[in-house]
Amino acid sequence: MTRTICICGAGTMGSGIAQASAFAGFYTLLYDLNETVLENAKANIEKNLQSLVTKNKISEEVKIATINNLHFTNDLYDCLADIVIEAIIEKTEAKISLFNQLAEINHSETIFATNTSSLSVTKIAAGIKNPERVIGMHFFNPAPIMKLVEIITGPTTNLTVLEMSVDLTKKMGKIPVICKDSPGFIVNRVARPYYIEALRLLENNFADHSTIDSVMQSTGFKLGPFKLMDLIGNDINYAVSCSVYEQLGKPERLLPSFIQKEKVTAGALGKKTKLGYYRYE
Repeated sequence: MTRTICICGAGTMGSGIAQASAFAGFYTLLYDLNETVLENAKANIEKNLQSLVTKNKISEEVKIATINNLHFTNDLYDCLADIVIEAIIEKTEAKISLFNQLAEINHSETIFATNTSSLSVTKIAAGIKNPERVIGMHFFNPAPIMKLVEIITGPTTNLTVLEMSVDLTKKMGKIPVICKDSPGFIVNRVARPYYIEALRLLENNFADHSTIDSVMQSTGFKLGPFKLMDLIGNDINYAVSCSVYEQLGKPERLLPSFIQKEKVTAGALGKKTKLGYYRYE
């Protein structure tokens, strides 16, 4: 039975998963080496919860209970849990290194879940001493609100690990969708043309980004591709595009956009930097 969840990486995604976990009643550890990032995560979570209280969506008691379920740490040796969910940098080597360090201090049945958007869960598992304990749990931003979680299995993933991950996802109020490890999984594989084709239109001066967004939203999409890329983060979105492009053998139709690369290079990452395709106050 899962009682304690540790989330590694206190950025936007990690802190969002931590909020969802604590809200569901789990004792939740949020780990990050950077003390400033941890402090920002704590402040943002408290702000989000207070907003829900103000809107009468949760009670003051629920807010306090959620906060009490959270523990913030920059000490790796505090990261003892039934399941570890990493939301760190999108680099396979970094994820493997973190999981191996945590495997040394955790019990033999601890589950290691990667929140990677597109990296191979199979490759990550291959670098871990007990690959059967590794699984993908891909949350979507903003994690406290978005219901979908992709549960990604590799060829070595233990059935019990899968069942426990699905059960945990449901207890967090999310909707689990199981898929096998493949480039981009389901959502990011299907979504690539949405972003890439919109960027092609911009590259070729067929329309500006706000017009493209307006047209797509008028057809029923909640967010146009450029607003969505700004929300996700252009660095993350571009990294996923590059990853899927490489893993699928570099098809021309999925060639990552030079415009988005320029945004990343310039640090115009979207909402989190207050500037992307749009400017944010």
